[in-house]
Amino acid sequence: MERRKPPRTKEGWYVLHEFLTVDWGAWREAPERIQEGAIEEGVEFLTACERVEDAEDGDSATFATLGHETDLLVMHVRPTMADLEALERRFERTAFAAFTERADSYVSVAEVSDYVTDAYFDDEDVESAGLARYLEQKLHPKIPDAEYVNFYPMEKRRDPEYNWYDLPYEDRAEHMSSHGDIGRSYGGKVSQITAASIGFDDYEWSVSLFANDPANIKNLLYEMRFDPSTSKYGEFGRFYVGRRFPAADLGAYMAGESVPRESEDTSTEGVEDELAALGVDLGPDEHAVVLRSTADPGELSAEVDGLRGNFDHYDTHLGTTVHEVTDGDGESAVVSRWETESAADIAEGFLAELPGVIDDDADEGHDDADEGHDDAGEGHDGAGSGHDDRDGTGEGHEDADGAHEDGEVRDELEELGVYAGKPHGEDVHAVVLYSEADPAELFEEVDGLRGNFDHYDTHVKTAVYEADDAETAIVSLWETESAANTAAGFLTELPGIVRRAGEDADSWGTMGMFYTVKPEYCEEFVDTFEEVGTLLSGMDGHRRTDLLANREDENDMFIASRWDSREDAMAFFRSDAFSETVQWGREVLADRPRHVFLA
Repeated sequence: MERRKPPRTKEGWYVLHEFLTVDWGAWREAPERIQEGAIEEGVEFLTACERVEDAEDGDSATFATLGHETDLLVMHVRPTMADLEALERRFERTAFAAFTERADSYVSVAEVSDYVTDAYFDDEDVESAGLARYLEQKLHPKIPDAEYVNFYPMEKRRDPEYNWYDLPYEDRAEHMSSHGDIGRSYGGKVSQITAASIGFDDYEWSVSLFANDPANIKNLLYEMRFDPSTSKYGEFGRFYVGRRFPAADLGAYMAGESVPRESEDTSTEGVEDELAALGVDLGPDEHAVVLRSTADPGELSAEVDGLRGNFDHYDTHLGTTVHEVTDGDGESAVVSRWETESAADIAEGFLAELPGVIDDDADEGHDDADEGHDDAGEGHDGAGSGHDDRDGTGEGHEDADGAHEDGEVRDELEELGVYAGKPHGEDVHAVVLYSEADPAELFEEVDGLRGNFDHYDTHVKTAVYEADDAETAIVSLWETESAANTAAGFLTELPGIVRRAGEDADSWGTMGMFYTVKPEYCEEFVDTFEEVGTLLSGMDGHRRTDLLANREDENDMFIASRWDSREDAMAFFRSDAFSETVQWGREVLADRPRHVFLA
């Protein structure tokens, strides 16, 4: 009898969801002084939880749930299960608890599996800094600062026809990779915390999704219903939805009043006191990032001056300044103010790379926690940490070695004797955007950005590629995915940006990057491309292929090609014409090309 291979797992912090109903009849009948005492103790307890006064680390949040089954959700994340058990008893000792009943609860634990990386299990270091941060967020999650939450438990089906646990390891990895692609497409819109609960509760995983627009949660889950990992193998429990509110507003909630998150901008919540201490006045429509640094003030100011020069290219930038912290033991504070929260979030990625920056979550108002939007276990490989993103993963982590389909294409090309380069994400992470702006104007803007990018060791290259009758391409290469994603935020603000490569859902694309041509063959390479282009124009499924040259190096070529489907493109790769072109290319190219495939 064959026994299937289970994934190895590493456990992190524990998660408790407590769903409470309020005895509204008893509440209305209670004297005012009893109500006031209950509110006072309830606020004191919930505020202490949010400050994590009971444990070494963790997080807590309170939500008003919609529907008839529950009124409140209190979510706790703590290092140990004992911490959660103590919180349950501590709440029951409050006067507010006397007016509530526990309608439901769920216990789970954060985990990562060897589908993400073998490093945890083979005593190796995680080489990718972005992946390391993502795994840290998976094991020790912080609750995203989003307005809406959606919670549900789930498990994998064990029917005679569709039994998840009878599938080979590789098949499960492939299913979850495909599932994760959907989640990654909602990066920046939906964040999640997924935790394992086998042996702890009635289902196998808990899923908590967070978004500022609840429609994004609905759209994500609807799209995932059509994925085989869900349609064939997913089983779900009860779904709950709620809105987050500060613990201090428990009294307003019990009084039937609107809690502030409905109408107030809380994007700078958690930094306003620090801004006031620094003498910085924040306008009603402004968003701020505050970071502290232990670096020499002169060195820090010089670095900030360079960043500020880049930030000033954008109309949304209001100012970035360095301040002395009087109570910070020689620390300085960097304050960056923006008109939009998204711009502040992007700026934060660069500010965090300043020398001596202290990672103390001083900028919680901009902690989207969606670096990845996928799960590390075999559960719901859904949206997201930032991500998010792109640097997130689920079972069958694909960011480290390219998407699964990307790998299949490369294997097939290898069988045909064609070198397919290294896949996106194996050694570099690419961002490619297209602009309609005047190439000279665009290059000037990119050159300014590049000067800033070069401050960071993770920056490999940023260049502008031009063609006579095609949009201009901006290519930016980075060693880590998180750095690439941060850079993408700035690049999308360049003039005339019309699209980002890989975002066309109705076609399949391949980009041949870094066709470095020997100078003496440059003209011949262009002529040969024109001949190949004529051949391509008559092939089924071919949409467009362009040859672009680096504005600063005419021998550095970039080929962008789009097809109706993967099979249409592979038909060309299998053709004699392509084989002959590859053979010819070995003579005229200075090195082997790198192909990047974008579905």
